Amino acid sequence: MAVFLVGAGPGDPGLLTVRGAEVLAEADVVVYDRLSVEALLDLAPPHAERISVGKAPGRVTMSQPDINALLVERGRTGATVVRLKGGDPFVFARGGEEAAALAAAGVPFEVVPGITSAIAAPAYAGIPVTLRHSSTSFTVVTGHEDPSVGDEGSVDWQAVARVGGTIVILMGVARIRRIADALMAGGRSPDTPVAAVRWGTRPEQRTVRATLGTIAAQDLASPSVIVVGGVAAVDLGWFEQRALFGRRVVVTRTRGQASQLAAALHGLGADPVEVPVIEVADPIDGGAALRRAAGALPTYDWVVVTSPNGAARLLEAVDAAGHDARAFAGARVAAIGPGTAATLRAGGIRADVVPDRFVAEALLDALPRPPASGGRVLLARAEVARDVLPDGLRARGWQVDVVDAYRSVPATVSPEQRAAVASADIVTFTSSSTVERFLDAFGAESVPPVVACIGPITAGTARQRGLVVDVEAPVHTIDGLVAALASWAATAPARRP
Repeated sequence: MAVFLVGAGPGDPGLLTVRGAEVLAEADVVVYDRLSVEALLDLAPPHAERISVGKAPGRVTMSQPDINALLVERGRTGATVVRLKGGDPFVFARGGEEAAALAAAGVPFEVVPGITSAIAAPAYAGIPVTLRHSSTSFTVVTGHEDPSVGDEGSVDWQAVARVGGTIVILMGVARIRRIADALMAGGRSPDTPVAAVRWGTRPEQRTVRATLGTIAAQDLASPSVIVVGGVAAVDLGWFEQRALFGRRVVVTRTRGQASQLAAALHGLGADPVEVPVIEVADPIDGGAALRRAAGALPTYDWVVVTSPNGAARLLEAVDAAGHDARAFAGARVAAIGPGTAATLRAGGIRADVVPDRFVAEALLDALPRPPASGGRVLLARAEVARDVLPDGLRARGWQVDVVDAYRSVPATVSPEQRAAVASADIVTFTSSSTVERFLDAFGAESVPPVVACIGPITAGTARQRGLVVDVEAPVHTIDGLVAALASWAATAPARRP
């Protein structure tokens, strides 16, 4: 057991190192600061204690000596303690002070380097800090100077100006006027390009471009990485050009299913906010009917599953009965869409029928009529669902056993989630139940400006509840929903007020 000083990187969760993820997964205690991405806390075990010690301009949650003492105290208990710090722990992050305190107390520690914002933020803004033949060096300097030395500061900015190459300034927003004046006094031209990248690598990223003579007049805010030099005029932008860049998108799927959609949205530059409005629970009978059906699969001609949740529950029931994929022998299997088929495939079952359109009507059309002697169908589905499929199958002569595989119940919504929804640009719905539960929990007045639905059934429910549907995915899958949002954004780039 030890204390791990882990660099969380500059903001994009994907920039956490493999070693950082490993130790987070084993943490008993996570001590994190303001610049750490709180989504990384999900990598820690649910039981891990999470302690915020963040600092912001004009506000200190916990002083540095108190943080040092906290790390020593928790480290002495033998727990695995992760100190999650923005950027790299040893680059202007006071990790050296924390390591020294641990060493003095005899507490074992390990330093896990992180990607510093000094390089990452310019890269995400399309600014290379070095360019062959034009900028062959870069200097990283803190603008948060030692206050004990007085107004003159502890950095010789005129000397920094004379070094040449690119200058990268961290924590310099509050002193940018004095810094700019000193750099010009050291010989840098007032026309020297400057770029300030705020919240670099995150969906909130914003880049302000100016010159050394005009940067102090710009509307800057912390935390920003300030780049001074010819390279600051380079604009190889890629991150801010992503289709959904900067848009806050609410993901209403169940907690266990949200990550796939959230990851896809993040990949397009969005700020996904997971607000699960439903939870999957056992049906009223506790799953007894499903277990009985799982033990009688060979007596059915077809097994029909209409959702990934239903597929997962059916496979669990088969396993609980002491069976495996061989229990499906003799029965053919139909899945309403590729997501459901993928869940079945993970359990060793390949669906015989997956319709081109992922709705009950298409699945009904894709299934054959029963033999002259009749036939049996097992339909495993949610406790509350449309009767289009069972009614249609019965009308065609099938004997249909409808079994409740699960039910959707309201999830608890936190005040933080309510605040996130209030500031969101888009809400996504992946089922009728997410529409119903979201409106029950938040009310129509809290619906974000843009409503996106995975398909016509979900969109129909949204319209019945009075919502205007802006995006309806023509391909009724998670990837189809994300693609539809990207297409929408291409023709409506400006955010709604």
